[in-house]
Amino acid sequence: MRRIIFPSARALLAAAIAAYAAGFGALSVLRHEAYVTGRFDLGNMVQAVWSTAHGRPLQMTDLHGDQISRLAAHVDPILVVFAPLWWIWPSPHMLLVAQACAVALGAIPVFLLARKHLASSRAALGFGLAYLLYPATGWLTLNEFHPVALATPLLLFAFWYLDEDRLLPFSACALAAALCKEEIALVVAGFGIWYALARGRWVVGAAIAVAGGAWAAIAIAIVIPHYNAGAESDFYGRYSEVGGSAGGIVKTAFTHPLRIAEAAFSARDLHYLLDLVAPLAALCLLAPLMLVAALPELAINLLSSATTQTSIHFHYTAGLIPPLVIGAIFGAKRLSRWAFPVAAAIVVAALVGNYRLGPIPGWRHVPGGQKFQATAARVTAHDRIADRALRLIPDEAVVCATNTLGAHLSARRRVLSFPFIEDSKWVAADETQPGYADRYAPVPTATQLAALRRNPEWQLVFEQDGILVFRRRPL
Repeated sequence: MRRIIFPSARALLAAAIAAYAAGFGALSVLRHEAYVTGRFDLGNMVQAVWSTAHGRPLQMTDLHGDQISRLAAHVDPILVVFAPLWWIWPSPHMLLVAQACAVALGAIPVFLLARKHLASSRAALGFGLAYLLYPATGWLTLNEFHPVALATPLLLFAFWYLDEDRLLPFSACALAAALCKEEIALVVAGFGIWYALARGRWVVGAAIAVAGGAWAAIAIAIVIPHYNAGAESDFYGRYSEVGGSAGGIVKTAFTHPLRIAEAAFSARDLHYLLDLVAPLAALCLLAPLMLVAALPELAINLLSSATTQTSIHFHYTAGLIPPLVIGAIFGAKRLSRWAFPVAAAIVVAALVGNYRLGPIPGWRHVPGGQKFQATAARVTAHDRIADRALRLIPDEAVVCATNTLGAHLSARRRVLSFPFIEDSKWVAADETQPGYADRYAPVPTATQLAALRRNPEWQLVFEQDGILVFRRRPL
């Protein structure tokens, strides 16, 4: 009788990582081909990478038509590493596929950390699968392309090396993560606090915490204003109700603490916290010290007036996923006597969470399954018409476009957002997805398009199924 040989836990994890990278990479590309992506935000990243590849590091066109550095909006210089890849594969697809592969690789440090602390490869496999099934991980991967998504696997690798007392590779991964967005260094600072308190490595832990906090402060208070004509980040407007700046929020916390509490614990905020914790079987709550690393990112999201920041459907979970998943592993360690059942429970919790909250399109066919954006990857005849229209526009031309079309036109030196036409030679608009600046606004868009039709300076050269292309008449 032949003996059945089952694949090892590492082989199964490798297969799961490959399947995730291939599946989510394909979904991301299809969503782009279906014009679900936008000039804000995928187009911004494409233009910054294209400009870097053409000798103008991180240059992009802002919402009002000014040529600025990407660092005026967010400190995410890790974008420059994609310039050589752009020379090889000059397409937004490259960024989307790279993001899917990078996020998938985060399962490796999750597996290694769980195997170490739970002393079980099978249990470690469960946590690796739970990370890949975690709804926030999937939505992070599909939310266009954002450099901060790369911070998720980098932070997981950084913590694995820190847990192993391998400070040099930890420093390299932590530094790379900090270059993904300005506040990510605060998560690194949280790791330093954990290292000091949990391991008793007070000097090293304090140094990590101070370095992380200092870099975040420099990025927010110096780098962004330097590239933003001396002004603070435009995103401070989201916190006007609680102080309007980092210092203002701290002041409000002391002078009007109830205002902070009201902003951070609305019904929407509590629902958001539940969506983060429940798919991890709430195990992260058993490791409160690790949750310290999640607190800055949680505060940034919960105190914001932008509803996108309290939704798992966007990239604002990138700095939260690592400490929450690591916390779940340490929470399971408290129940290490039942390591395998606990790992099985978190896989079930993550699977149920994915079914109820996750981005896999197939769930729409299952009763009670998630249906949000379930058909977003469906490429329609309208999308093919848009492809044909955009091919009329020369690659080097200055163009103004509505948001969804703009994501496909951003690989150029200058691209503007409709209705800011300025020096554009071409205008592309989709009346079925009326983008006005970076917002959906049917009435203002229709008004501006009607004016453009009447303007003798412009010639309508394409009109089909709501897709319009105008060309400026030569003088």
